[in-house]
Amino acid sequence: MEVNLQGLIVHATEVVFRAKTSVKPGESLLNHPLTGLARTKSGTGCVKSAEMTDTTASAETSPAPTVFQRIKRLLPYFGQQRWSWVTGILATVVAAVTEPLIPALFQPLLDKGFSKGALPLWSVPVAVMGIFAIRGAAHFVSQYSLTRIANDGMQLLRSAMFERLMRADLAVFSKESASALSNTIVYEVQSGAGQLVSAMIGLSRDGFSLLALVGYLLFLNWKLTLVVFLVTPGVAWIMKVLSKRLYRLTREGQNATDDLAYVVEENVLAFKMVRLHGAQQSQINRFEKLSDRLRGLAIRSTIASASMSPLTQLLAAVALSLVLMIALLQSQNGGQGATVGGFVAFITAMLMLIAPIKRLADVANPITRGLAALERGLQLMENVSSETQGAYAPKPSEGHASGVIEWINTSVQFHPDAAPAVNGISLTIQPGESVAFVGSSGSGKTTLANLLPRFVLPSQGQVLIDGRDVAEWQLTALREQMAMVSQDVVMLNDTVAANVALGQAVNEDQVNACLEAANLSEHIARLPQGMHTLLGHNATQLSGGQRQRLAIARALYKNAPILILDEATSALDNESERLVQEALQRLMKGRTTLIIAHRLSTIEHADRVVVMAHGCIVEQGSHQALLALGGVYARLHHKGDSALV
Repeated sequence: MEVNLQGLIVHATEVVFRAKTSVKPGESLLNHPLTGLARTKSGTGCVKSAEMTDTTASAETSPAPTVFQRIKRLLPYFGQQRWSWVTGILATVVAAVTEPLIPALFQPLLDKGFSKGALPLWSVPVAVMGIFAIRGAAHFVSQYSLTRIANDGMQLLRSAMFERLMRADLAVFSKESASALSNTIVYEVQSGAGQLVSAMIGLSRDGFSLLALVGYLLFLNWKLTLVVFLVTPGVAWIMKVLSKRLYRLTREGQNATDDLAYVVEENVLAFKMVRLHGAQQSQINRFEKLSDRLRGLAIRSTIASASMSPLTQLLAAVALSLVLMIALLQSQNGGQGATVGGFVAFITAMLMLIAPIKRLADVANPITRGLAALERGLQLMENVSSETQGAYAPKPSEGHASGVIEWINTSVQFHPDAAPAVNGISLTIQPGESVAFVGSSGSGKTTLANLLPRFVLPSQGQVLIDGRDVAEWQLTALREQMAMVSQDVVMLNDTVAANVALGQAVNEDQVNACLEAANLSEHIARLPQGMHTLLGHNATQLSGGQRQRLAIARALYKNAPILILDEATSALDNESERLVQEALQRLMKGRTTLIIAHRLSTIEHADRVVVMAHGCIVEQGSHQALLALGGVYARLHHKGDSALV
């Protein structure tokens, strides 16, 4: 039942589009503007990944998909509500059938009611009110059903897109801006579904009404009706040309919107730097240039969409004039439609064609914009690959990993023509050992640590935890083994408790214990709602030291065997650093700890210090041993913290 219904939906949509666009049977709708399924070309807007380029290239060489295959892409999201589809289609058909009943009343009313008085008076109001009551109820049911389908489909598509983003390969976050991704998932889907639902309601209502009225006209006078059909090729040509232009302008407008949003995002994130360098006016000029481009595209789109209605109405007026002339000639010759009632019924039905034709001409605009918007969501689903992972996960009875970490001849090279960020490193860290990594900026410290949670993948070599390659681990199980505290603390717009227990159920007693161990419990207790207080955007109401300690409380709550401290105390004042250092000592106890620091005070208590330069290990040993060696570490220590930056 479900398969047949989906096929019926697809077939009906294809028939309607071919009827509206004069596409011949067997001709592909792949690049037709009304379908919104044209291939996109790289070169404007968001940065396209190599994977997206390869996908497009392979699509150009493969056979063009049929319209069924293209529409089938949306069926998993918009084709699941089968009873809503059945109800909506039936209600639309019922509403369409009532359209010709209104002009049909004029023939007996004029021929029998006024001239002969043969109609009962009660029958007229009963017929009129009955027709409008049935039509109103049918319109309500069809609109509700189609709106339900669109909103349910929008929710499914948006949820699938966000879920794909949460499991996406990390490369996508360096290739696409945050504003472009959020715009696609939130606004493009909302806009596309909203425009499509209005278009679908109009298309179904006016399409069936048009068929019903044309059928009634053929019944009354097939010769006059053929005259009406003379304007159909002209209307189809106008819609085809203008819709193609409108689709192109819509895609350019989407890219221009992304560019404009990215400028806003950059200046919101870098507001201090922009003001420090007095760059406000240059950024305003940059914004106005992009805004002016977007305004120009919007005006050109309006010209294209607004031209459809007057041009189609002009052709309709030509048809109306011809019909009136021929009808008068038939009346004078005593031909078909010679009665006053028949003539009035025909003219009324023909005039009623103008409104649905006008609305069907306008429906190309929301269809084009809606499908173009949803197409971006589908591209995100298809072109963003998920993170690769293995199948290994420790059994619940085994608990956490012991914390043995090994790098075996590990190298990382981000670009083929660039020097390796990590170059052939072999290193072993024992359970519970704290190891500090030092070196100038760009020496590979952070890259080496990011290999553990697979935020970075090795170009060669292996990274092992408890003797097992991290590539063999399930990502969830792997990342359960480690916690991270960095200088750039990220907090969600949620409660204190939810941020501490991120990804786990909230246990208030455990949250309190972690806050106390992080030297933050007193401050949180003074907040209006304690641990249930909303932190706002990235917890900006807290100081830098308080946010660091909140991140430490989060790591304590996770209770992972491996801890990564990435510049956790840099850029803090002395008092804040003291409180953070106390909390860190509690956090590090009994855990395998990797310390990446720019301050020597955080390194001196480490069990081992590893000195890195140009992606290689140049020295390693205890703090005192390296000082006594008088090598690279001793020189860095002599120069102070500035040498590590």
